Amino acid sequence: MAGHILSGRVLSFAGDPFEEGPGAARFHEAVAVAGGHVAAVGPLAELRAAHPQAQVVDHGDRLILAGFVDPHVHYPQTAIIASWGKRLIDWLNTYTFPEEMRFGDVEYAGEIAARYLDLTAAHGTTTMCSFCTIHPESVEAFFTEAQARGQRVVAGKTCMDRNAPEGLRDTPQAAYDQSRALLERWHGVDRLSYAITPRFSPTSTPEQLEALGALWAGNPGCLMQTHLSEQLDEIEWVKGLFPQARDYLDTYEAFGLLGESGLYGHAIHLEPRERDRLREVGAALVHCPTSNTFIGSGLFDMEGLKAAGHRIGLATDTGGGSSFSMLRTMAAAYEVGQLRGRALHPAELLWLATVGSARSLRMDHLIGNLAPGMEADIVVLDLASTPAIAQAVTRAEDLWQAVFPTIMMGDDRAVAEVWIGGRPVAGARR
Repeated sequence: MAGHILSGRVLSFAGDPFEEGPGAARFHEAVAVAGGHVAAVGPLAELRAAHPQAQVVDHGDRLILAGFVDPHVHYPQTAIIASWGKRLIDWLNTYTFPEEMRFGDVEYAGEIAARYLDLTAAHGTTTMCSFCTIHPESVEAFFTEAQARGQRVVAGKTCMDRNAPEGLRDTPQAAYDQSRALLERWHGVDRLSYAITPRFSPTSTPEQLEALGALWAGNPGCLMQTHLSEQLDEIEWVKGLFPQARDYLDTYEAFGLLGESGLYGHAIHLEPRERDRLREVGAALVHCPTSNTFIGSGLFDMEGLKAAGHRIGLATDTGGGSSFSMLRTMAAAYEVGQLRGRALHPAELLWLATVGSARSLRMDHLIGNLAPGMEADIVVLDLASTPAIAQAVTRAEDLWQAVFPTIMMGDDRAVAEVWIGGRPVAGARR
């Protein structure tokens, strides 16, 4: 091995801190990287002795951990992030749908894909699962850009055949055929994975949901991503569109769109049956706190759902979410937890943004942790990146107190270095 050894405060997880407490976290002196993977973590002297040809990169007292994993984003909404003042349905009609109309232009889609991946890398995010638009060009552009960067991403063509503008609707057959063609072209190529993607049941007819359920049944190795129970008025809309359904989740379940490889964004206002069924099948719920507060959706029940055994990821939901930063997203999750009477520990927040989100994507054997054999996606955090954060750190009595101000106040200035696939990202700060 030649490779590199990064020294600093190296964080890994040996378990789930929600179940085992902060002791599930482990701190090491260094991590060795070679061939795009983590070779070892441990004492610096031992790693240097075992890998004498490796280049040592000394990060002092910076925090080194797995790159952030964002399991629910809309890269086509990059340019409209932080648009003012609308509830979900109005926000879609006013901002989202007009912008998504532009993604039939492959050059524009490529421009936004590159911008999005630049912005997220600057914030330490190395993997994400993205909705695209109905246009196959939007998927091609995103995968092409990610492939050129050697990045592990998941994405899919968003399917809608009703309750969307002309030009943003496909048909059940087109949704099936185009999704299948994209899946066959991209899924499993390099570090790319395809997700079957009905936007949400209000914008798909029963016929389209049935077609996508059939596609998923024929390709069970793929993820399926959608939205669930984000806002109360959305739930009432669903009831009117699907009068025979037992609840919102049943609009997916009835058409084969409920399963262990399903990702259900938001999941705020769940009925008891929905909670039970999601847990029974092992589906993943994705908490999007900046989006939920920005659009006024509600407060996710992290405590109750984790205690019941649900798999949960943490996501920005760009651009309904108001930040590209997983640090800001962790801060928002802490604030939502406080409003529900549960202060999340820094170890829990960092676990959600790494291992937990990787687990929601069924990729925690590949990414989300620094352990031998894992892919070497790494973020290095400066725990004194601004004067406000630095002065707070001087009062810290332990490492968690030193980390917490960066979670609550950090931004891209805290991201000292990012590695994707075992290579430092060009332009990263030292």
